[in-house]
Order: sequence, then structure tokens, then C-alpha cells
Amino acid sequence: MELLYYVRLMRRYWPLLLLSVLAGLGTAHVVTLNTPPRYLASITMLVSADVGDGGLSNALQAGALSQQRVQSYAALLTSRQVVGRIAGGEDVDDLQSRITADAIPDTTLLRATVADTVPAQAAARANALGTAFARLIDQIERPTAKSPPTIRVTVVDEAEVPEEPVAPQPLTNLALGALIALFTAVTGLVLRDRLDTTVKTAEALQQVAKSSVLGLIGYERDAKRHPLILRGQGRSVRAEAFRSLRTNLQFIGVDRQPKSLVVTSCLPGEGKSSTSVNLAITMAQAGWRVVLVDADLRRPSVPRYLGIEGGTGLTDVLIERARLHEVIQTWGQPGLSVLPSGRIPPNPSELLGSRGMRSVLAQLAEEYDMVIVDAPPLLPVTDAAALGAICDGALLVVRHGKTRNEQVLRAGELLSSINARLVGTVLNFVPAKHGSYYGYGYGYGEDPAEQGTVSQTPKPQAPIPV
Repeated sequence: MELLYYVRLMRRYWPLLLLSVLAGLGTAHVVTLNTPPRYLASITMLVSADVGDGGLSNALQAGALSQQRVQSYAALLTSRQVVGRIAGGEDVDDLQSRITADAIPDTTLLRATVADTVPAQAAARANALGTAFARLIDQIERPTAKSPPTIRVTVVDEAEVPEEPVAPQPLTNLALGALIALFTAVTGLVLRDRLDTTVKTAEALQQVAKSSVLGLIGYERDAKRHPLILRGQGRSVRAEAFRSLRTNLQFIGVDRQPKSLVVTSCLPGEGKSSTSVNLAITMAQAGWRVVLVDADLRRPSVPRYLGIEGGTGLTDVLIERARLHEVIQTWGQPGLSVLPSGRIPPNPSELLGSRGMRSVLAQLAEEYDMVIVDAPPLLPVTDAAALGAICDGALLVVRHGKTRNEQVLRAGELLSSINARLVGTVLNFVPAKHGSYYGYGYGYGEDPAEQGTVSQTPKPQAPIPV
């Protein structure tokens, strides 16, 4: 399951991973070009003891003495005393850091290696080091000034000028750069995905909301200029997604089929108004007697979507300044009934929770097959909660990649606290790569005129009695 998770994550963000690998390769290439070449020259020396004429016993003692000295000489070889003799005015510490020495196991051989950016200079330094070290040992291993040394160091393999640098290694650097960049990108994506609590799948939405996902409405760039599903005579994939939502609504409860449905969301910008309008149009196309009620008395959007007059509507009915049938308008063919919001009142929550609103919904439910109520978001204001308590059901619109799990959970708790029935959810703004449905969402509070309000065909009709 974890492997499948990583495969899906990498497949989803493969352009970013590819860009990261290219960046890693580019960085490794630049580092390689700006790294000076490094050459190594090695010299091998033999440590031997003076056996004299003592026979085999003295020879064995001399061999043991030589092996004892080798370990000490390996450390002495890189000391400042030895390195200072070959520095020739160069920084002793820098030269000392470029010299390594080690004793070859089970032998009396010493190997010293000098690194330099110039191959000839690396070989010259190594040979000079061997000569200087041999002279030093010759001096310190004499019991007296006139006696012969007990230990001798002899150069057995002089350093040769190296032909190829040991660093940088272009292929190794490129491979390492690509792997580091890929690992960093994958780690960042996993952390981001693990820490991201937004809803991105229908399965996650169903688990958090504890309700069925009735529709997946995908994202389309062209939907800003053509927000309604009438484009192309309703043959688009987006229109089919709303037909699927309409079909699923028919089977949410055979015994408790809702006749009034409030459409809301957790927060602004999740596409609840566009969902309300297109769902009402889809139901009307199927022969349903549908009335769309714009109950968003704070930022109404329905009139601008449909291109109708919204100055007179629901608020006038609730304050008894107009009769219900006088403000209902018929839009398009086969005839969608629309009840605009009317003028924005100073007390929208009180109006929507009043007995007058209950009476309006009851009257509409008797005359129509379905009453779709476009309500404000749940979390910022209490309007949708008041409507959910008097409607037969609530449909929660959730925006893909924006709405968080805790917000969906809080919205569900609010509906449950007022005994509202959450009939299902709709996942909006779903990218094409996440499913087979396409669509769009309209941001709550945005000006539909700026999004390209549709001058639809057929033209909106004047208000007529219903």
C-alpha cells in the first residue's frame, strides 16, 4: 500500500521531479566545472634495521624492530617537521593536509601520497618527501653522531607524474547530483502531502463527512467564460458530471426523497452557487418542475449567472412587500423557475430562519418537484444552518485541494447539531488527472461579471406568474 502511494505521488508530480533532477544535474555540472583537478602521486619506502653479524637471531630482532618502527614512521611522515623541509615557502598546514601516509599491513613498507592540482608538482613533492624523510630517520636513528644508524628508510618506488586526475569525477558527480535532487524532491513532496489536510480524493471526503460523495465536478479553464452547462447543447463532459449528480440524488433515499435541498459549502470560493445553478438546469432539462431559490442574502450570484433581474425577490416576499408568484421568474427552455434574492437585508439570518421562510419553502415544495436553495457558506455565517433545519436535506460542496478535513468535519457537526440531513457531498474543482469528470467551480464572493457572465441562449424571460 505504501509503495502504491509513492508511485501515485511520483506519477502525479512527475514534471516537478523531472525539473528537480535537471536542476541537480545542472548544479553538479557547474560544481564539476568549477572544481580544480586533483592529482595524486605516491612513493613507497622500505624500513629496515641494521642486523650486523649476529646471525639469524639478530635478523629476527631487526625485522621485529622494523615493524615496530613502521607504525610510528607513518605518523612522523606527515608531521610539520618533515613537511616543513619540503614546503619551500608554501603554507605548511595546507601542504600537510594534502599528504597522507600509511603502513602497508604485515610489511615494513610505508606509502606516502601527495595531492596537488599540478601533476608534475605532485610527483616532485612526493619524491622530495621521501628524500627528506630518509635523511631525518638517518639522523634520529644513530646512537651516536659517528655510529651507523640502526634503522634505515630506503625509497623503493619513486613517484611518477600522474596522467589522469582523481577528482573531479564528472559522471559520479552528475549521478550524485541527480540522486540528491530526486531524494530531496520526493521527501519534500511526501512531507507536503502528509502535512496537507485538504480534501483531495472522494474516498477521503466520504470518510471525513460520513456521507456519500454524489458528484465529482472537474475543473475547466474555459468555464470562467462559459459558466453554465448549456454550451455545446449540453454535450460536454462537465454537463455529464451534473447529470450524474442529478441521477445520484434520485437514489439517496427512496422512502425519504427530499423535495427541498439547500446547497452550501464550508467556506467562500468552493463553487456552491455554480453547482446550484447547473444542478437546477440539469433537473429542468430532465422534465422536473424545479425552482431555484437564491437564499444567499449577503452576496447573491444567481441573477448574474442567469442574466436576470434580481432587485425584487425573496426578501420582498419575507417582509410581505410582494407575493411569491409575482417575483418568480421563468428562465430558458424547458423553463426553469427562479426566485431571486431581492434586495440585501440588514438581518439575513433572522429572515432565513423565520416562519415566513418556512411558509415559502412549504408552498414551493407543494408546487414543484424540487426546490434547490443556494445558501451562504456554513462556517462564516449561520444562514445555511438555519435553512438546513427547515429543508429536507443539505448538499455540501467541497473544493478539491482547498477545503480542509477539519472544516468538512466542522460543517458536518453544525448540520448534525440542528438535526439537518446531509444527503451527500460534491467534490468540486477536481483536476483532470484525478478523475474522469471535468467541470469547474465559481468562487463565492467573486464578481461573475469579471468571470465572463454568459449572454446565454435562450434569452431570459420577463417575470410571469407561475
